[in-house]
Amino acid sequence: MSDNLPAIPGMNSGGSAGSGNGFLALAGRTAKLAASALFLKEGMHLLRSHMQANANAALRLSEMNNQAEVEPQFISMIEDVATHLTGVAEASGEMVNAADSVDTDARGFNNAHDREYRPGYEASNGSGVRQAKPGYYRRTGRRS
Repeated sequence: MSDNLPAIPGMNSGGSAGSGNGFLALAGRTAKLAASALFLKEGMHLLRSHMQANANAALRLSEMNNQAEVEPQFISMIEDVATHLTGVAEASGEMVNAADSVDTDARGFNNAHDREYRPGYEASNGSGVRQAKPGYYRRTGRRS
């Protein structure tokens, strides 16, 4: 995990989510997931551009070797390298799409979670009365 991730409320100082499934812990974990997806997306963009540049360079080298009448087997090897580099560039583009989807879904979940549970979280924190741990009422069957 990158040390460049922003500070996220609900996370302890070690960078991992607080224990349990409390409001801030879950919000912190999904925010961290979204931030990690953005870092992955950025890295994949860099990889894609680097691999495509290398593929283009390999194709230019292949053309120059062809003009220099280098043995066809060596030209073929260089072209194979260019093809594989292009494949890596395309695959990293697919990873960008996947990371973008994870980021969007995590942010959507976080927003929906916040809309649903923040009012109760704020009310219970504002009451001054110690509340049961998250999930307590489900385990005991006291609420349905």
